[in-house]
Amino acid sequence: MNGASATRRIARFGLIHALVSMAAGVGIANAQTSAPLEAPAMLNAIDFNFVGQANLGAPFQVDSGRIAETKSTSAAIRSYAHLMVTSHVPVVDALNAILQRKNVTPSNPLLHGAYDAMLFTLYAEQGAAFDQTYTKGQVEYQKGNAALFQQEIQNGSDPDLREFARQTLPKIEDHLQRALKLAGTASVDSTD
Repeated sequence: MNGASATRRIARFGLIHALVSMAAGVGIANAQTSAPLEAPAMLNAIDFNFVGQANLGAPFQVDSGRIAETKSTSAAIRSYAHLMVTSHVPVVDALNAILQRKNVTPSNPLLHGAYDAMLFTLYAEQGAAFDQTYTKGQVEYQKGNAALFQQEIQNGSDPDLREFARQTLPKIEDHLQRALKLAGTASVDSTD
């Protein structure tokens, strides 16, 4: 691996980490302050933050998983990516059913931009660099997602959203353990 390539990879990973951290930090900060102006009256700030992040996060997992299913050089990563696609479609459906019943339309343009940037990075990566970026990104995403769902369970006020979070959190924790295992393997298997 040459120095310029390493610098680009570090910069890209740094961008992904910064965007995920920034999005999660803004979300938590929003949840701990008064409700955003667009928050429906029936959702408190924590519930509204949860809905905005979860509503975009599950489709992101489907999209990034589909990219990894075709681009990864590792059968284990492709299998994990397939799990992300198949396990998040029902999550999206379940959350959307709750939101439709409550007549809630979530909005989180900051996260949308962060996820678009992460998807762009995945499209640009190739080979072992792709595998490392995808798995490291999954570890960071799953950690943040677990914290988001725990926050909703502990501090949310909407019983339907809290129950959705309770039912989904064990899957997220499983995905995190799988991602940690893959990240270790991707680092060892890398030829860079």
